[in-house]
Amino acid sequence: MEHRKPYNLKNAILVYNAIQMIYNAYMFVHILEGFFINTPYNLYCMETLPADHPIKNKERWISYVYFLNKVLDMLDTVFFVLRKSYKQITVLHVYHHITMVCAPFLVMQLYGVGGQFAVMGLCNTFVHAVMYYYYFISAMYPGDRNHVWWKKYITRLQIVQFVILCTQSILMLLFNRGCGFPVLLQYLQLFESGAIMVMFGKFYYKAYIKPQNVKQQ
Repeated sequence: MEHRKPYNLKNAILVYNAIQMIYNAYMFVHILEGFFINTPYNLYCMETLPADHPIKNKERWISYVYFLNKVLDMLDTVFFVLRKSYKQITVLHVYHHITMVCAPFLVMQLYGVGGQFAVMGLCNTFVHAVMYYYYFISAMYPGDRNHVWWKKYITRLQIVQFVILCTQSILMLLFNRGCGFPVLLQYLQLFESGAIMVMFGKFYYKAYIKPQNVKQQ
């Protein structure tokens, strides 16, 4: 592999990004409609739906489909390796993908489907739908900055996502400790969201703020 030329995967990546964009947009619509429009929602406490709830099967289905999507996300790393784009395999990239596979799995094993993590699913699918649209455009027009000038705003969107998740965790831990959603899992979300938010913040500073400061000097 070391002496091989990087694979030309443009068409495969275009298809993959299109699938991910549609997949995440589809999940976002169903999570929004199922858990935030058609069912009462309390930001301080969102427990898994009872077994006889009319949309219980939908809650299970969305949770499993979301988990499978996090596994599918690992193909990002496979493409980086095959294209020898090793600089993109950062600590942030690896940590983010591993935790986003492990977190839904742990929640479903220790607690059940849905619950407080529906907020994570809503935020994450929206951000990923936008992000994979950007990837699709950048793969279609490689090197053309006119089409991808808004890259830094995706990073901002990622940071906002984790600010929302940290806020949700803090609200529950401070004001609704009697919630049926396990406190341990809420601490897990707070720790994971906080850690990734800091990593994205450092990346944003190095990629966008620091270069601007150097130019001004």
